[in-house]
Amino acid sequence: MLAGRLHVTGRELRMESVPVPEPGRGQVRVRVVAAGVCLSDVHLIDGTLTPLYLAGDVVTLGHEVAGTVDALGDGVDGWLPGQRVLLQAGERDRRGTVLTRGVDYDGGWAEYALAREDTLVPIPDDLPFEQACIIPDAVSTPWAAVTDTARTRPGEAVGVWGVGGLGAHAVQLLRLVGAAPVIAVDPLPAARERALTLGADVALDPKDDGFRDAVLELTAARGLDVAFDFAGVTPVREQALTVLGRRGRLVLAGIANQPVTIASDSRFTYLGQSVHGHYGSEAEHVDQLVTLTGQGRLDLAASVSDVLPLADAAEAVRRVHDKQGNPIRLILRP
Repeated sequence: MLAGRLHVTGRELRMESVPVPEPGRGQVRVRVVAAGVCLSDVHLIDGTLTPLYLAGDVVTLGHEVAGTVDALGDGVDGWLPGQRVLLQAGERDRRGTVLTRGVDYDGGWAEYALAREDTLVPIPDDLPFEQACIIPDAVSTPWAAVTDTARTRPGEAVGVWGVGGLGAHAVQLLRLVGAAPVIAVDPLPAARERALTLGADVALDPKDDGFRDAVLELTAARGLDVAFDFAGVTPVREQALTVLGRRGRLVLAGIANQPVTIASDSRFTYLGQSVHGHYGSEAEHVDQLVTLTGQGRLDLAASVSDVLPLADAAEAVRRVHDKQGNPIRLILRP
């Protein structure tokens, strides 16, 4: 079968012909129908990220995967060939270590993928595979940030910095939980326009001289209850802290690998503000999102920016890296 394999030492993505994997005990083989291309995949290729638990030097990329059950390993019950599923983006081993699909073990940039039976999630017949595959990570990461890390409540004023693959979904999800106003912040005009289409009440340019005054006016001078950094750059954190209100929470969902600096500890402590780190999601968040999409509460159609053949994985990576077309998600189809 064809697979997109990352050779970690040389940071080289190669499209290679490899044997179709056989499911072991407790595993299911899935025929991949759609696989998302994430900025994390780009960072694995360019060396910004490195697998921590990979056995060896080569891994099939792809942690956002959906398809149909193809074959069952020994001891597997409850799944049927042809059943429509998505795969959780990772799993915990017996020691509790979180392993990420397509990073620490082979993922879904391939015609077939193996998955532990408890990492499959059934999806409804009317949910397209291209939309289902991005629920783990692209949608579940901001959902977990909004509902668990920030514990966003209805009527809270929120700001979303970076309306890309994660931030675009955060805008939709914040509207879903009743946050108001939802203020999108992005330097790109196309991203701001997209944010308004997805449900943001206002979209602001962070470089605008009147930025802080605009946020205060929108929040009746209270400032933001929650600020989400999905961009992962230091200036975002610095700016967000200037418009946080009393007991405001700054949630760091983007990774900058830089120190977080609080300009004034007296103001920060007096207002009871806090900074929260956020990474990924849990299985329950994916289950919740499948239910929401199945009930028509969440529409992910606009998230699929384009669909490319698996053989064109390198082109998809280039487009994500260059932000060509300002994509939310590009999808690979074997």
